[in-house]
Amino acid sequence: MATQSTPRSTRHASLSRDPADLIGGEWITHSSGKFVSRNPARPDEAVWSGVSSVGHVAQAIDAARRALPAWAGLPIEKRAAVLRRFQANCKARLAAITTLIRDETGKVQWDAAAEAGLLGAKVDITLDDSATGALRRVAAFDVPVSATRTGRAWFKPHGVMAVVGPYNFPMHLANGHIVPALLMGNTIVFKPSDKTPACGQLLAELFDEALRGEGAPAGVLNLVQGAADVASSLVSHDGVDGILFTGSWPVGRRIMEANLDRPSRVIALEMGGNNPAVVMDDCDLRQAVVECVRCAFITTGQRCTCTRRIIVHEAIAPRFIAALCKATSNLIVGEPGASYPVFMGPIITGEARSAVLEFQASLARAGGEVLVASSAIETPSRGWYLSPSVVRVDRFTPTEHDAGCDLEVFGPLVRVSVVRSLDEAVEQANATRYGLAAAIFTKNQAAAQRFLHECRAGCINVNTGTAGASSKLPFGGVGLSGNHRPAGAFSLDYCAYPVAAMSESGPDAPLPTGMMLDDVWLSARYTGDMSGKAPRHVTEAHSPDDHAPLRLLLMCAVVIAWFMAIHWTAGIVERMSWGSWFVTPLGESRIENAISAVKQVGSWFVEHNDNIPEMARVVLMLLFAVGATRYLLWARGRAIQWILTGGVR
Repeated sequence: MATQSTPRSTRHASLSRDPADLIGGEWITHSSGKFVSRNPARPDEAVWSGVSSVGHVAQAIDAARRALPAWAGLPIEKRAAVLRRFQANCKARLAAITTLIRDETGKVQWDAAAEAGLLGAKVDITLDDSATGALRRVAAFDVPVSATRTGRAWFKPHGVMAVVGPYNFPMHLANGHIVPALLMGNTIVFKPSDKTPACGQLLAELFDEALRGEGAPAGVLNLVQGAADVASSLVSHDGVDGILFTGSWPVGRRIMEANLDRPSRVIALEMGGNNPAVVMDDCDLRQAVVECVRCAFITTGQRCTCTRRIIVHEAIAPRFIAALCKATSNLIVGEPGASYPVFMGPIITGEARSAVLEFQASLARAGGEVLVASSAIETPSRGWYLSPSVVRVDRFTPTEHDAGCDLEVFGPLVRVSVVRSLDEAVEQANATRYGLAAAIFTKNQAAAQRFLHECRAGCINVNTGTAGASSKLPFGGVGLSGNHRPAGAFSLDYCAYPVAAMSESGPDAPLPTGMMLDDVWLSARYTGDMSGKAPRHVTEAHSPDDHAPLRLLLMCAVVIAWFMAIHWTAGIVERMSWGSWFVTPLGESRIENAISAVKQVGSWFVEHNDNIPEMARVVLMLLFAVGATRYLLWARGRAIQWILTGGVR
């Protein structure tokens, strides 16, 4: 980012208002011009200037948090209506959008127009509910669980989402996160690249107009401008529920490091690539050359899907490399808005141009052969132009210290290596820590299928180049290219999380094994024991109710045997002719034994009452009552007899 000062706040003609942040539905105008973006084709021309404020981050997050309940609570049709209005706004202002993208990024006119057209198209992709559409995968559904129970799955928004945008597609890639996030009920805090703040503001203006037009709550979408300090504050703030980022691996790594203690926060990362194109000896040579040149240098090599490495079979290497170099040398580099056909405009900044030239020099020092040299192109406008580069290397390696090193440099430079077989080509293609895009050029279907299965990348093409993707498909990579949360048609997937619920319509909940519930306990008049005793430990391999009939018989036998023992003992004593000195206390013992027996059996019955089925309790109570009555009467008779005889039988 250039840091030259400007005399006053600058506003591009495509914008509706002066440079500002958007917080809680209010535009906060910037007061000075220390934070500046410049036209890469004419660096003396400021496109946007203002002042960033780290303090605005917390305010924007608070505003998004306040708007969340009302926005998420709207029917999805209401949120879709906002997106349709946004789509109409994009169509109405298509020319202004194209001009701003061209002037702030340096993209040539046709390239800028292509990006501008993608904004409204993203709405159609997001709202597609066809069999293969994006909306189908986040649609609620019901499933039968049992005769009386239904299961349901639906999707909830994560909450406040931070969207951190890149400069190479400053409106399209940020828009690719915002549209699906809004549809699913999230609220947004958007931080554009510090190299393209004007494009970020225009995107926010378009959404703000749509939200206001549909009467949405204030604060659904917020905009904060700034550089690394603002981005760092945003992605590490506790009020954020998700981070949607497109940019470089080093920045993506810092985002992950800042969130190591927040495992529940959704983070979707798309971080570039070191993309290979394999050219086999049976390919259509013209097709391969055209696609490799196009994909290596489109957008001045500033696409994450640009071809960075070409792996060509030795049988056609001389012809292919010669044609590749000739086509590269004849690319038209010029003013983005020129009336004549231009393929490539300037690179984003002077620092980015210097980085490409330094990388070319380092490859040469490490043994690479510069076949087409990149150099700065001087123009009257002093734009940041440079020519494309082709460098031949022996082979590619997953290191960082040789000519085949595994580094991504964002600019118009491609390296070429020669291999002897498909085996070696696949090995070389996978010699990278990145894994975004790859391509193979061959007429052999078996070779193409093998490459599709063995190449480690998220986007793999056959007989077409690495750059360019269909919005109807997922877009993302593995390794240092992404964290398995692809965008494109799959962006809705990381904007909401699934929730599962079951609903029971039947009146009776089945009792599991080992649990008992008496309907008496549910009575309004029940005043039983509520002491909350701990469950008894059962050591048998069966449940307590498995042998209830056998336990009933055993308990009855114990009661009967107890009273029979008392009766038998009393009969023996009655037949003895001992003196009153012995009989009197024995008679007292009989009474005491009878009373003790009643107490012991009653106590046992109370203790084990919960384990005895209802009918068993009735039977035991009857037996206990008969037995107790019989021996109490017997004891009373003996007591009367003892009294009448004066203690002598």
